[in-house]
Amino acid sequence: MKRNYKVSVAVATYNGEKFIKEQLKSILINLNENDEVIISDDGSTDGTLDIVKKINDKRINVIDGPKKGVIKNFENAIKKCKGKYIFLSDQDDIWMKNKVNEICNIFENEKVRCIVHDAEIVNEDATEIINMSYFKFRNTKPGKLRNFIKPSYLGCCMAFNKEMCKYLLPFPEGIEMHDRWIGSICDVFDTVKFYEKKLIKYRRHKNNVSRMKRNKIITILKNRVILFNLLIKRKKECRNLHRRD
Repeated sequence: MKRNYKVSVAVATYNGEKFIKEQLKSILINLNENDEVIISDDGSTDGTLDIVKKINDKRINVIDGPKKGVIKNFENAIKKCKGKYIFLSDQDDIWMKNKVNEICNIFENEKVRCIVHDAEIVNEDATEIINMSYFKFRNTKPGKLRNFIKPSYLGCCMAFNKEMCKYLLPFPEGIEMHDRWIGSICDVFDTVKFYEKKLIKYRRHKNNVSRMKRNKIITILKNRVILFNLLIKRKKECRNLHRRD
């Protein structure tokens, strides 16, 4: 697919030497020459940065992370992205070959600003499919209230229009995870599409940041109250931004 605009991929790394090479190679074959991969590294002490350097691709730009955890690390990467559309990526998954083209095609032909696609869940070596569909595993469906109660926003399966950054950033203190904040804000604007095609192999291993198990009910309720209050506050800020525009 020929595009006259840049696409950005925001990657947050920290000691990801085991899988980062395979992840980046699967990303790069999806990109055009003018696209970019912004890697915010949060102080890796293993061989992550050496591996990235050896790939030697001009589309990769490595920046220093803030060393304040995964949420702030992704925020740091997103802030540096210049593309029309921003794709989020972990440091350990595998992209399907036509992922970027398919997602860009949806953006260009539908009135959406955020897309969440499905994924195959695979084991650590990506040699075995644990679950054919993340969507089916999580019973993922669209809907503001539904996704507020039981969020289905998975960062490694997300892409959004850069225009949304003025509403998304900065990430407020207290959010549970960056992808839930991004999805929730985009849902406020009725611009989220759940796309049922599986476009990555979502690798599960002992070092995953995201969890497959649910938290205790008291923790869930606490997080939802925090998210609700933050969404209300940001929505007011967005209204003021619209007035100024």
